[in-house]
This record gives sequence, C-alpha cells and structure tokens, in this order.
Amino acid sequence: MTHPALRPYAPADADAVLSLVNADRLPGQPSATPEMLHEALAGRSPVDGGWWAELDPPATHVAAGADGTVLGVVSWALRPKDGTALILWLHCREDPRVADALLGGALTALGPRPVEAFQLATALTRGLEALPRAHRKVTHAALERAGFHGAPQWRYLLIDLPAPQLPRAARVRTVPEPGDSHARRLEVRRGEAAAEAEAVIGLPVEGTGVLWWIGVRQPSRRRGLGRSLLGSALDALSTHGAREAVLYVETNTGRGGDDDRTAATALYRSAGFREVDTLHSYARPAPSPPGRQFPLPSRAAASVATS
Repeated sequence: MTHPALRPYAPADADAVLSLVNADRLPGQPSATPEMLHEALAGRSPVDGGWWAELDPPATHVAAGADGTVLGVVSWALRPKDGTALILWLHCREDPRVADALLGGALTALGPRPVEAFQLATALTRGLEALPRAHRKVTHAALERAGFHGAPQWRYLLIDLPAPQLPRAARVRTVPEPGDSHARRLEVRRGEAAAEAEAVIGLPVEGTGVLWWIGVRQPSRRRGLGRSLLGSALDALSTHGAREAVLYVETNTGRGGDDDRTAATALYRSAGFREVDTLHSYARPAPSPPGRQFPLPSRAAASVATS
C-alpha cells in the first residue's frame, strides 16, 4: 500500500482541510470556517494569543494519496527563544497510516530538537488547548509511537441549557470584558466594594456558549455564592440564545492549593455538566547524541488558564 506523500499546503486544499478539521469536531465546538482556517495558517488565535506571538510563522503540510486526494494535514512552528518546535494541529480522520506520515514528516523537517504537541488553542476551535484523547485515540497512539509523552491538562465539560435547577445570585452586574467583544463579565458586589465573585462568559456561537472563568473571593466562599453565580452565568448565556455551554477545568493543579479545582469540578458535575473528554498535551525530548545518554527533561507545561 502506497504511503501518503507530504507537500506544502496550497490554497486549493482549503475545502479538504476544513473537512478534515470538522470531522474531528467535538460536541460544543463550532464548525471550522474559511476565516478560522486563514487565522490558523497565519499563526494567530483569539485564545493563547501571547503564546502564539512567540512563534515563527507556521509551516502547514498536507498528506496526499496517489490520486492527489488530501488525507491529512499538520501544522508546526518553531519558538526562537528556546529552539523548541511545536506541532500545533493535526487532522487525519483518525487513519493511523496518515497520522504516522504526518508526524514523521513534521519531525524530519524539524530536526533533532525538543518538540511539543497540542499545547496551544488554535483558531480552528474555541479554546480547545490540547488533544481530546478519547475522541482522538489514533492520533494519541501515533504520538506515542513517535516518542511523545502525554499528560492530561484539561477536562472538557458540557451542559444543556437552560439550567433551571440552579439558583441565581443577587446583585449581579454584567459588564463588557475588556479586549473581547464576544465576552461578558458578571460581578457580584456590594456598592463600590471589590467584587465578591466574578464570572466570564463567551457569547454563543452556533448555539454554544462558554464559561471561561468563575471565581469567588476567599471571605465569601462556602456560602453557596459560587453555585448561584454559576446559575446566573448560564442564565445569561441562555438569554443570549445558547442551547448548551462548555467549560475547561485544569487537571494539573495542586490539591489543597489556591489552584485546586476539586471543589469546582464537584460543583460543575452536581450542576449537570458532563465530561466530554480529557485534553492531553505532549512533549518529545531532543534525541541524545549517539553513544551518550541523558536523563529525560521534565515536561515544560506552561498554559493559560481559561476556566
């Protein structure tokens, strides 16, 4: 059987690439559009924009069959400040031959250097910062065959709206979110005092909204305020036409610390959120020179919290 051949992406590939991307779309994610693909090819994203700004312009290649049919696509870039390469996105309809060809071609082009994969949210999704392992089992296995080691970073949760079972918070003020015209901030406060609790929501796209973040100040915790603000945030999304909402919960947090998400995860699940998938990021150390052995470096796991 002929192995797929890699070549640089061409504008004529756009429809085929969008079809590949949308074949991997998770529940709650919008369909990828030509505008979204244009941003991804240019190395821009509305989420994790600061991390994308550190990268060189990406290279995007497609895998084609003997008849020229586009079977897969991969995009990668270099981060000049430390020489690390990143595999940014990859789609192949979960065909293992194509996945291996895409990864092999990317790694050959990148040379002997550290490589990270699925570390950043791309413009092709709405905040999806890593690989959904259960939905992308073939890609996960191909990464492991190529020498990558993965770790869970986020839980991706979804809820149907409206959510009438939740209480609503009192004294909620809704204001624009600075720098994001598609988001709103909900604040619970008394007069001009600092907000007791805040939430940031992303307005619905294709009927799905996002709960980007929710937090309650320490003195106001354990009073049910988080649950009632969650109800108000979901109610606001329903008012804007959302039929469902998604959120991302970090998994690599220290239990008992300020970033512990145990209580938050329990709140979301009791409110009716269900887990769609666990999102994994990957790293592959630079190959050791022949005849020399080095310990594997710890994985660099810098990410922007969006939940």
